[in-house]
Amino acid sequence: MEWDDREKHVYLAKLAEQAESYDDMVEPMKKVARMDVELTLMERSLLSVGYKNNIGTKRTLMRTLLSIEQEEETRSNCHYVKIVKDYRHRVEKDLSKICNDILSIVAIHLQWRVDLLLLQNGVKP
Repeated sequence: MEWDDREKHVYLAKLAEQAESYDDMVEPMKKVARMDVELTLMERSLLSVGYKNNIGTKRTLMRTLLSIEQEEETRSNCHYVKIVKDYRHRVEKDLSKICNDILSIVAIHLQWRVDLLLLQNGVKP
């Protein structure tokens, strides 16, 4: 990808941040992070903010669903409990996917640095 693509993705992430649409912020920054370049401070910040807020939203949703699930169990509303549990499990899967995404991105960028440090110290990676 060329710089134009990188610049476009960063701009899209900034627009999404201003609109507080963190799902839309994460996607273009994932593309930038997967380019074979080191991220700038601003790009790392955009990536971090997007994922942090995306994860935060899902965690808040999880807490809310757990609370509702407990209320419905107290009321013995079996049908509602199942609906809430199914929804909660779907959110858990989404949260797990988001976390795995950022972990893979971090691993890619850390591996590059580890290899560089090893080479600087005369060790084959």
